[in-house]
Amino acid sequence: MNKAVRIRAGAAIAGTALLVGGLTACGAGADGSGGAGGGKGADAKAHDPVEAVKASYLKTVAAKFAKAELSSVESDGKTSTQSGTKGWYPAAHDAVLKDGSGKPDTRSIMIGDTVYTQMDKPLEGKTWMKMDLAKDGKPGVRLNEDPAEYLAMLLGQAKLTHVGAETTDGIDAQHYKGSFTNADLITADESTKVMEEKNRQHLRDSVKPVLAFEVDLWIGKDGYPVRVDSSSTDKKGTTKTTAKFSEFGKAAPIQPPPADQVVTFDDVMKGVDDKLDQADKDLEEADKTLRDAGLPGLRR
Repeated sequence: MNKAVRIRAGAAIAGTALLVGGLTACGAGADGSGGAGGGKGADAKAHDPVEAVKASYLKTVAAKFAKAELSSVESDGKTSTQSGTKGWYPAAHDAVLKDGSGKPDTRSIMIGDTVYTQMDKPLEGKTWMKMDLAKDGKPGVRLNEDPAEYLAMLLGQAKLTHVGAETTDGIDAQHYKGSFTNADLITADESTKVMEEKNRQHLRDSVKPVLAFEVDLWIGKDGYPVRVDSSSTDKKGTTKTTAKFSEFGKAAPIQPPPADQVVTFDDVMKGVDDKLDQADKDLEEADKTLRDAGLPGLRR
C-alpha cells in the first residue's frame, strides 16, 4: 500500500488514548478530606474524580455527537489538527484534517471501521475513497480522540485528582488532573462496567501500546467535558494533544458520502498498478525499438 495514501486516508484515526483503571477516589483520607486542590467536606464529595468522571461519561454517551477541535504535536515536532464532528459507539468523525506540511486540507469521514477520504483529484468521476480498517473480520484497533473515549480512559482511575474550579476558553468548569502508567491504563475494575463489554474490551486493546499518559480534564457545569489536554507516550515517542468539545447532542449525526461518489481503496490501488504496468510495457517497447535500430537499449 502506498504510504502517503495510508497516511492521508487514516490521518484522523491514529492515535491517543482510551484508558481504564482503579476504583478508589484519589487522595481521600480517613477524615473525609480530599487530595491536593480538592477541597474538604461537601465540596470534595461533589467533585470526587471517580464519580465526576462516571457521571460525565454516562451523560456524554447519551449525547452521541459533539463538535470537536483538536491539535496534536508528535515527538518529531510535526503538528496536525482536526476540526468537525466526533461521534462514539461506533467511533466516528466528519473532520477537516491539516498535517502542517502545507498540503491541501483533507476531509475525512469515519463510521465504525469504514473511512472515507476526499481525494484531491476525482477518479472515474468519483471524489471519495473508501477504506475498511477491519482486519480478518476483527474491528480495527484505534483511538478516536472523542470525548466519550477520553472519559472512558479515566473511569475509576484512583490517581485522578480534583484541581479546582477554573474558567477555560470562557467556560466555567471543574479541573481534574492525573498521570498514569501502562499498568494503570490496562487494569479494569467495577467502575468500567458502565461500558458495554465490547467497548470495554476495545478500550483495553487500544491502550496496550501506551506506556504513559498524562491528562488535564475540564468538565463544565452541564456535566460535559469541554477540554482535554493530554500527553501520550508509546515506543515511538510522546504526542501532546489539546482537544476541545462543544454542542453535545446538537451536532448533526455523521453520514457517509453519496454512494455514487465513492470508489474503494482497492480500486484506487488497481488504477495505480495498471498505470505502472502500462509504463513497464511502454519501456519494453521503446527498448525493443532502439535495439532493432542498432542502438543501445534502455535496459542493459
